[in-house]
Amino acid sequence: MPRRIAEYKSDEKISLSHGAGGRLSLNLITGLFKKNFRNKILNKLEDSAVFRLDGQKVAFTTDSYVIQPIFFPGGDIGKLAVCGTINDLCVMGAKPRALSCSLIIEEGLEQSVLEKIILSMKKTAQKARVQIVTGDTKVVEKGGADKIFINTSGIGTISNEIDLGKEKIRIGDKIIINGTIGDHATAVLSSRESLEFQTRVKSDCAPLSDLIGLILKFKNKIKFMRDPTRGGLASVLNEMVLEKRFGILLFENKIPIKDEVKGLCELLGYDPLYLANEGKVIIVIAPQVAEKALNVLRKNPKGKNAEIIGEITNKFKGLVGLKTKFGGTRLIDMPAGEQFPRIC
Repeated sequence: MPRRIAEYKSDEKISLSHGAGGRLSLNLITGLFKKNFRNKILNKLEDSAVFRLDGQKVAFTTDSYVIQPIFFPGGDIGKLAVCGTINDLCVMGAKPRALSCSLIIEEGLEQSVLEKIILSMKKTAQKARVQIVTGDTKVVEKGGADKIFINTSGIGTISNEIDLGKEKIRIGDKIIINGTIGDHATAVLSSRESLEFQTRVKSDCAPLSDLIGLILKFKNKIKFMRDPTRGGLASVLNEMVLEKRFGILLFENKIPIKDEVKGLCELLGYDPLYLANEGKVIIVIAPQVAEKALNVLRKNPKGKNAEIIGEITNKFKGLVGLKTKFGGTRLIDMPAGEQFPRIC
């Protein structure tokens, strides 16, 4: 029988792990939010809600950002907020149209810092050709927030020819990722003042609208897409097969990882499969077009290191298996929480 998610317990207290994208997050979402907000759109638990509005298929999403530090190699909380919301729309096959920007600012934040964040959001949105059209600002007393929190919502339109979903996945479908994993988490972790090491790794934080737009030409051959942010590659793939009658087999020697990321993981005991990413997309696609899609991705700078990293199988129903470099196979479970906090 396919594996099922553990039961939600209302007598427990909320911990940081409940917001980390792992098993406890899923327990909270399914046991509390889905239970009480239940409807046919929400029940799919996708990165964006997809529905029709006056005949037009649209995607709508929202996300909040509480990263520390707010500036890191390759980005900042403003860039992160814009990219994250754009990417949540794109993985549903949508063309992003407009974003909102809501700020919760802690008293005492320098206006120069705020301006730098806002200019970064402007630049990122312009690069992705998306407008920020509405927003809200709240200021809380000192200690009421951690410098600044940002919420962004977004809306996009979807062609009638695009129809993605876990229910489209079939045995034999291939799994593609557009580049190296763990870059964002490594960049953020290395920039924290309490750590005495540095790497040259920059966050992969980037809007993926141009990259994903290239492969939408494969239309119904694309079955499912998701960006592996909190909880990383392992969490997304485990969510994909949860309660399903198929599983996933990953190939360790095909998963792209920078040497610096491997070094950090070896030093601190982390597994790169669980590290957060902010410029990566996982694509489940029909096997007959997988190589063609891979070649298309590699022509874009954001996809130059793209690889076919696994396939859908009937060997691990509801589970994710990893074929190691040594020929063995081990199961990759969903994390209970996160390996370290406040990454996105």
